[in-house]
Amino acid sequence: MMKHPFPDLIDMVMDKSEPGWSVNSIQIGEKHMNTNNVAHGAVLYALADTGMGSALYPTLDEGQVCATIEIKMSYFKPVFAGKVVCRTEMINRGKTIANLESRLYVDDVLVAQANGNYAIFRIRKDAAGQPD
Repeated sequence: MMKHPFPDLIDMVMDKSEPGWSVNSIQIGEKHMNTNNVAHGAVLYALADTGMGSALYPTLDEGQVCATIEIKMSYFKPVFAGKVVCRTEMINRGKTIANLESRLYVDDVLVAQANGNYAIFRIRKDAAGQPD
C-alpha cells in the first residue's frame, strides 16, 4: 500500500485492505474529542474517507490515482470512548468514478455511516515532469 502519513496524526490503524474492501480503526482518546467530550465528527469522517480510499486504491491500474469527489456522512450515536472500527466495501466501480460505503461501529453498535464517490484518473505532467 502507498505511504499515507495522515492516519498517524490521529492514531488510525489500517487493519485490513484488499481490492474492494477495507477495515480500519481508531482507539478514541482525549485528543479526538470535541468541546462536548464526544469524538469529533472529523475523526469519524477521516476513518470513512481513508477506509474508502484504502478499498479503492488496490483496484487501480498502474499510474492511476483516486480522489474524493463527495462523501455523505450520517452520524447516529455519539462516541465517548472505545475503539471505532470502520468497515468499507466498494458498491460500484466504473472507469472514472467509484462509489463506496463505510459503516462505523463501537463494539457492535453502528455509530455512523458514509457513502462516497471517488474520481479515478491519471495525473498529467508537463514537459518538466511536474503535475499539470
